[in-house]
Amino acid sequence: MMNATNMEEMGCGPQGLHVVAKPIGPACNLDCAYCFYLEKSALYGPREYFRMPDAVLAAFIRQYIESQPTPEVAFVWQGGEPTLLGLDFFRLVVALQQPFASNKTISNSLQTNGTLLDDEWCRFLKDHGFMVGISLDGPQPIHDRYRRDRQGQGSFERTMRGLQLLQHHGVEYNVMASVARETAAQPLEVYRFFRDAGVEFIQFAPVVERLADEKTAQLGLRLAPPATLDRPESQTAVTEWSVVPDEYGDFLIAIFEEWVRHDVGSVFVMNFEWAINAWIGNPSPICVHAKQCGRSLVIEHDGSLYACDHCVYPQYRLGNILTDTLPVLVEKSLQTQFGISKETALPRWCRECDVLAACQGGCPKHRFIQTFDNEPGLQYLCAGYQKFFRHTPRYLSIMTQLLENKLPVSLVMEALKGPLAISINP
Repeated sequence: MMNATNMEEMGCGPQGLHVVAKPIGPACNLDCAYCFYLEKSALYGPREYFRMPDAVLAAFIRQYIESQPTPEVAFVWQGGEPTLLGLDFFRLVVALQQPFASNKTISNSLQTNGTLLDDEWCRFLKDHGFMVGISLDGPQPIHDRYRRDRQGQGSFERTMRGLQLLQHHGVEYNVMASVARETAAQPLEVYRFFRDAGVEFIQFAPVVERLADEKTAQLGLRLAPPATLDRPESQTAVTEWSVVPDEYGDFLIAIFEEWVRHDVGSVFVMNFEWAINAWIGNPSPICVHAKQCGRSLVIEHDGSLYACDHCVYPQYRLGNILTDTLPVLVEKSLQTQFGISKETALPRWCRECDVLAACQGGCPKHRFIQTFDNEPGLQYLCAGYQKFFRHTPRYLSIMTQLLENKLPVSLVMEALKGPLAISINP
């Protein structure tokens, strides 16, 4: 049942390190309304420079492989839209990795909107064992509401064509579905759409963005940077597309109820995998629900490294791959307040919460509201997480018993049909 694949952050073990590469920076052929990354172009020069130079690429690949203490090195390529770089860029990636392949198991993942995929791309991805994460929000009206191109046209049909090409060529893939405010009202329509389309691995990512304050707006940005954990946030207004916390919890619960009765073992929803993982008592495989941050970095197209995908702002820059070494930059990230404060700055409301083990306060970026006793640093999605994590224990306890008795977890579906239709203890 458990699957280690995470479509967004690919969390690593306690001794490993992980760097998400953005070789084209914020450049993209779409103009998704809720995207927090597109506007980062304001922090760089003209778009023609949004391509990772060969020297930066070679330095990153060498240092990342040599610095990784684990036997497998997982490269994740994101954007913007990385397929804009063309196949030759990724042929060079594979060639630069090859000299190290005898000492490490090297894997590659590519996050894409899928609109530029064709047969040649898919043959390459299949031949070189790429895992592809494709961004698809659900049926056409839901997907096209926010995921439009620069001419204002919806991208659904092009993305679906890309998904079908991946399926046709047998490329391993998963789906990243963003959950905006309107999406949360249609949980079963979204879930059944994916299931009927043959999607087996899904991750639901809540859309939460604050509006920028005056200081941030002066940089040419409309969205706020991550919340500062050591002081209350004055700007708590979110965008009109940000999901409502309670409604996000209801969204997950509705899909979980459908999944746990019909699709366990055939459809893998990563949000549910993480909940099971926490129930068993394992450390979180993703940074959102890990105790601390700081080990999952981002390298930009110019070689600059940042503490997190959500922290590509000048104040979070750690250094550059051409002048600093990865181990030094990772250590710098771990020692900063950013990484440690995820755990140490939790408000009392979180520390005493019955779902802390599963939630861990969520992403620091979203800790911009106050608790009921006016303590700062509460996660915006708190109410939704509490709803979901308090709903699942009776199911997770059955699933855990099945695992402990070396029985298929899918038998939970039989257990829920009536007064225990299966015997948990042989």
